[in-house]
Amino acid sequence: LSWAPRSGLPPDTSAALLASGPDGEMLWLDVTHRPGQAPCVRLMGRYLLPPCKQRWHTCAAFLPQEGLLVCGDRRGSLLLFPCSSSSEWAAESTSIVSGGTDLVVEDSSNELEPSCLLQKGAFPLESPLSVLFGLHGKTGVTSVTVHRGYIYSTGRDGVYRQLRLRDQQLEVLQKHRPCKGLQWIEELHFTSDGDLLVLGFHADNFVVWSSRTGENIHCIPCGGGHRSWSYCSSPLAEVFAFIKSGDVMLYHREAKPCEQQVLLPSLHGREITCVRRLGAVEVPGRATFNVFVTGSEDTTACVLVLSENSRAAVPLARLSDHISSVRTLAFAMGPGDEGFGDEGLSALLFSAGGRAQIECYRLLCTGDTASESAVACQVVHVASHRLDKHWEQKKNRHKLVKMDPETRYMSLSVVPGISTKQLLTPWKFLAAACSDGSVRIFGLLEAARKLVLVAESFHHQRCVLKVQAFLHAWAGGERHLLCSAATDGSIAFWDITGPIMDAVDALHQAEGEMQPLGLDAPLVTVMAHSCGVNSLHIRETPEGRYLVASGSDDGSIHVCLLEVALGRGEATAKTYLQVLERVSRPCAHAAHVTGIWVLQPDLLLSASVDQRLTLWNRCPGELVPLSTTFFHVPDLAELDCWEVVEAGGELRYYCVLCGQGLEMLCGTAPSKPPQQASQ
Repeated sequence: LSWAPRSGLPPDTSAALLASGPDGEMLWLDVTHRPGQAPCVRLMGRYLLPPCKQRWHTCAAFLPQEGLLVCGDRRGSLLLFPCSSSSEWAAESTSIVSGGTDLVVEDSSNELEPSCLLQKGAFPLESPLSVLFGLHGKTGVTSVTVHRGYIYSTGRDGVYRQLRLRDQQLEVLQKHRPCKGLQWIEELHFTSDGDLLVLGFHADNFVVWSSRTGENIHCIPCGGGHRSWSYCSSPLAEVFAFIKSGDVMLYHREAKPCEQQVLLPSLHGREITCVRRLGAVEVPGRATFNVFVTGSEDTTACVLVLSENSRAAVPLARLSDHISSVRTLAFAMGPGDEGFGDEGLSALLFSAGGRAQIECYRLLCTGDTASESAVACQVVHVASHRLDKHWEQKKNRHKLVKMDPETRYMSLSVVPGISTKQLLTPWKFLAAACSDGSVRIFGLLEAARKLVLVAESFHHQRCVLKVQAFLHAWAGGERHLLCSAATDGSIAFWDITGPIMDAVDALHQAEGEMQPLGLDAPLVTVMAHSCGVNSLHIRETPEGRYLVASGSDDGSIHVCLLEVALGRGEATAKTYLQVLERVSRPCAHAAHVTGIWVLQPDLLLSASVDQRLTLWNRCPGELVPLSTTFFHVPDLAELDCWEVVEAGGELRYYCVLCGQGLEMLCGTAPSKPPQQASQ
């Protein structure tokens, strides 16, 4: 048995009762209580649960606007059933409130059951419209909640999920994992001030966890989750009642003023390892807001807005699908294949890190004047990939040696300019630098939510730290090129056009499944540094050449100028790379150079763990420092830059730095001859 509030009925006197019976049959009963009279019960519908060992429902919620019922069962599945149309709902609600004669009123429970059974034949046994089988594992679904048009489900698998309804089908948008160890999640409470409280059991304690502050608000010893309980909160007090050893226990706490004041809320629980600027969102009547995504050692990625005026970072969404640290991020801008994100700032976000795990999301950021952050962010989880996923599905795997369980993705780069619109399956491709010495290429089919490994190479034979893909286009065609850098200081340049086209054909023929192809040998390898390359950036010059800038562990900076040449023949002619110029600056910084960016063909920006941000002028044969600014972020991990043309036509450069914190700086390019740049 379970109760579910129903729209259109007085919540104080009416509710829907759902009862599971033999052979997976579930009855929907409307129950109304009026003072001085026996409860009125009316049978509203019959539903058939999918076959399973424990065939009964555990929770339910109505979607009144769509005329649908969503419920969870003991097997961990979410089910969607049809209900009455909106006109029938209104007519039934009026009849119940006015005390219509068609209600079944009985004076005793002995007469109630036969009267309901007599009505069963008039109702068809409805099958589910949509089934998400085993969504919360075998321990069951504990609650279903509808809030602001979204469906939220909880289970004893340690996560709660956000879903939406699309063409009468349930679609999972994303999943959230609250504090570590909270495996039994029972309910979600949405507060009036915008906080989301997660109620559950951690060991033998009842826990109330706040998603806003990321900490436990209450921790009450009660003996664990195998008991009846109830929780209620208000601005004045909070009450928790439970049964323990046959006794009814009551925990009551009056609201007290908070003595602790948070001066600056944290974005992550540990250091920030990567940052990327998604873009700018303009809000009518307010300033322009920059949207960023950060990844951290705390295994989460955070979508946040940062305004120059307020100088405050406000989180919009937190992504918690990773089981290890998030080390790198990459974007593919543009709307989705199914029309998602036609308006606003839309992009595909790739995040990767430890345990050889890649996650892919579709982000849509739009202006929202009603919210505190002024920006709303919708997140849809698209796909995920782990190298050892096939290993975990093997039988007797305890007798086998697991393949490189500590492989980490160090860097990601989306391959630009893939034109597969003429095919039935438009794929996007992603390059990854891996700690096991490989360079891997992945293909994503967003419509089918598939992320597939399509090609790889172990040319470097050591940890690959950085990777960046770039496109060389000319009147007769285009070439997809890739740059990878390793711990020995070498930088390799690849032509991945052939493997990508072969992968597109193989994926189209095999319906999204294939064995990884091999990459050809690199076109050119440059020994740029004496040790690991920690930063890398490529910029095309107006002449069609490419500037490749890199920074190393030894504090040095290296810049080389490349020219792409093609052999004689058609578009399939062999690609050649020629190094036209090389410039190196030893000891450019006193510590690791972890961020570098080519602002203009003659301007270079570098950042280091020594907390110095230096602007360089690229002259023939040398790099000349123009200005140095000290920033406040210790242990710098990454740098991202962009340029903005101000209202007066002035070009300004912005950069964001991450490490033990987050900082954004702004500067202008120097006039010629070079003068000190303002930072």
